Amino acid sequence: MLPLGELDKQPMLIGLVSIAIIMNKHKPWIETSYHGVITENMDTVMLDPPLVALDKDAPVPYAGEICAFKIHGQEAPFEAEVLNRTSGVGVLRARGPIDCEQQKEYTFIIQAYDCGASPTGANWKKSHKAVVHIQVDDVNEFSPVFREPLYRATVTEGKIYDSILQVEAWDQDCSPQYSQICNYEIVTQDTPFAIDRNGNIRNTERLSYDKQQHYKIMVTAYDCGQKRAMESVPVHIDVKPVCKPGWQGWNKRMDYEPGTGSKQLFPKMHLETCDGPLSSVRAMVELQTSHIGKGCDRETYSEKSLQKLCGAASGSTDLLPAPSVSTNWTASLLTDSGRDSDLIFRFDGRQAANIPEWVVPQNLTDQFTIATWMKHGPSPGLRAEKETLLCNSDKTEMNRHHYSLYVHNCRLVFLLRRDFIQLDSFRPAEFHWRLEQICDKEWHYYVINVEFPSVTLFVDGVTYEPYLVTDDWPIHPSEIDVQLTVGACWQGGEVTTPRFTQYFRGSLSGLTIRPGKIATQKVISCLQACKEGLDISSLESLGKGIKFHFNPAQSVLVMEADDLESINTAMTKVSYINSRQFPTPGLRKLHITTTVQCFGEDTCISIPDIKAMVMVLPPSEPRITIAGVERLVWPAAQLRAPFGVALFKDIHIISTVTKTDATLSSARRPGVLELMHNLDYCDVLVIGEELNPEWESLEIHHSSLLGKHLDATNSTSGISIYGVDSMVHYEQAIRQVRYHNWKPGGLSERRFRLSCSELNGRYTSNEFNLEIGIVHSSEAVEHVNHMAIQSQYMRPVSSIPGTPPAATVVIVMCIAALVVIVVLGIYRIHTTHQDGSKEDEEGRKDPEMDWDDSNLNITVNPMEVSMCITGKDWQIETLEDDELADLSSAESEDSDEEEETNIQKGKVKGKLEWDPSTLPY
Repeated sequence: MLPLGELDKQPMLIGLVSIAIIMNKHKPWIETSYHGVITENMDTVMLDPPLVALDKDAPVPYAGEICAFKIHGQEAPFEAEVLNRTSGVGVLRARGPIDCEQQKEYTFIIQAYDCGASPTGANWKKSHKAVVHIQVDDVNEFSPVFREPLYRATVTEGKIYDSILQVEAWDQDCSPQYSQICNYEIVTQDTPFAIDRNGNIRNTERLSYDKQQHYKIMVTAYDCGQKRAMESVPVHIDVKPVCKPGWQGWNKRMDYEPGTGSKQLFPKMHLETCDGPLSSVRAMVELQTSHIGKGCDRETYSEKSLQKLCGAASGSTDLLPAPSVSTNWTASLLTDSGRDSDLIFRFDGRQAANIPEWVVPQNLTDQFTIATWMKHGPSPGLRAEKETLLCNSDKTEMNRHHYSLYVHNCRLVFLLRRDFIQLDSFRPAEFHWRLEQICDKEWHYYVINVEFPSVTLFVDGVTYEPYLVTDDWPIHPSEIDVQLTVGACWQGGEVTTPRFTQYFRGSLSGLTIRPGKIATQKVISCLQACKEGLDISSLESLGKGIKFHFNPAQSVLVMEADDLESINTAMTKVSYINSRQFPTPGLRKLHITTTVQCFGEDTCISIPDIKAMVMVLPPSEPRITIAGVERLVWPAAQLRAPFGVALFKDIHIISTVTKTDATLSSARRPGVLELMHNLDYCDVLVIGEELNPEWESLEIHHSSLLGKHLDATNSTSGISIYGVDSMVHYEQAIRQVRYHNWKPGGLSERRFRLSCSELNGRYTSNEFNLEIGIVHSSEAVEHVNHMAIQSQYMRPVSSIPGTPPAATVVIVMCIAALVVIVVLGIYRIHTTHQDGSKEDEEGRKDPEMDWDDSNLNITVNPMEVSMCITGKDWQIETLEDDELADLSSAESEDSDEEEETNIQKGKVKGKLEWDPSTLPY
């Protein structure tokens, strides 16, 4: 059969038209309208009624059959297909995927066509137009999505809310069943909140700001097809306290990392006044550090080192040094061992110390200074008893106090009885001060400057004049010895048994006396300065509306402002700072008190005090390492030389800390970082028998300490270099320590031990041991002879670290040559005397073959080894340029004189050289 559109285009069938018209009398018939449903993403349409076309010409072939359905519409995505031509049943299909979200309904026209009157389809007829309405059934393919990524709300504590906030989700599905949200759910467990079907969140119990200030809950949604949202939405609910005046937004604890400088304590702090009208605000921030060291974090160097660091005059005597062999008078006193290398002595009314006579400063003139740290409180029931810190009294027979410092009824009293001189009369003798600091159980630094008859007291750098001065007669001179004591007063006379009396109850540290000098205000301030305190960052940002001031120790900060914004800005700038490289770790308490003044009233709003704390974290502990050559060999003649020998010429001091920072350079060992810091002393101790002062000494020339904050003391047990200075300066000074021995005859070796400290022993180095071997000339000759006889068993001199084998062989060969030269010289002198020749020695000597045995230099350049032989004394030493440069002008002059003497005896006219490559190895 031809297509319907071609039936009227066949010219050769024109003759048959009339016959076909007679056979195809009727049009196909279909319903006037159809309603269909198609599920999205499917292709078959379910029509009601079904798609069926009827033709009254049936059962006539062709004329009574249905050949096609045709759709008329604006690009309707459907097509109709005849399933059975005889019955006229058809089906409606989608040409492609149908998406409900793009279009929910379709309407178009459909017509049915019969097959005409013949197989060619001639004379086909079409039905009337029927309306088809298609509805797309939705599939629940989308999940609910919340309209906001995060929901926030703020509630006031203590209230029950019907709705705190509402969350809302939506669904992209097209049908009401799947596009509507039917349920919400709180996913987070155990929360005091509930949510209804509309997304309204409410609290199920009264919330407390003190219990919890912030809640974070997760909420999900379900559509009416029970499809759950792919992602839950966070809901943040802040709990606001019932308006109570006070500071808000601060943390109870702040951690401080050493070396980080100034750190803000309250960066988000603000004052809530509940909209009260105010005219001014005053806030006082107090840093409480009384439990740290001597009242705060100060440098814990020894008293001598601190005074050197602060530029104090020399000559002070430390009456309470650390116990040692030479300072054993403090060994029986109680010490406070929990003060992070601070040397603190605690007196409980039963301990005292007699200062040895050789320590007591003599000849106190009209000018001297007494200084000490003291912590003292009232002693119940003992108010009438004197408590003596320092006392100089008669040792026997009498009980006269020449000078003393004591506490009596919370008053500080200094007694000074001058010696009697002609025409003397009443003179000032007792100076009294009444201060709160004396009995407040806190550490304070006391300095008494005496410029007789004037006496001035400094407490923590503040000057105080005595409120009472009493006169007394001078003390008549006598032959009675005196005794200086600390912690009590010695009563040697007027009693049956000499004993201590007037015991002190409290703590002392750094008790010194310096005759002939008074301490300056600058030195006093330096010695008692705190290294930690309060600070204000960005002073320029405070503006003109704020006034502030610190106390001298910077432990108290007071700020005043006329408006809330200014005080809030100022409080965020309050910082803590600790300038020590190795601060004392631990807690520091903070206390903030606030006063708000309203218009016309003294105080109108009560602001609760704040108690917080700063935690100073432990610093990385340094490891101080001393390295160098541990064994040296020196000829005995060199020890007898005017300048002795330098013990530690190649010494090196380094300090390292262990770090976990992955960014460290790979050139260094992983986790190890070199650290630069100061040292406060280095000790060189003699191991074994002490030095004999008649012919042995350890010395360092004063010029080696110039330009450095260093000083030195020596004894028969060693030498101590002290003062706060860099490791580089300590290296330079230690390299100049020299050992002398004018009688080394019976000595074969000497051993020394070097150790260094930072912060008065808080960090100590390793113990570096040095051994020096002493070679005597006779031993050398015997050794050479033994070597010549049994060369196959020769042992090289291996005790000089770093000396190459070639240099050792050269040295041995030099000694062998020396023996030959001496023998030849003696033989020549003998033959000369036999001949009786008196000719001038200068003209007779062959420049290449003769020499004088009194002065010979043999130099082997490749090894830089110098052998010097002068008479019977000889020395072997590795000479360096820097050692030669260190010789002073005095040394040069001495050397010149020695050279002139040797030249007069004879001159060397030639050199003896050999090729070191020919030496046996």
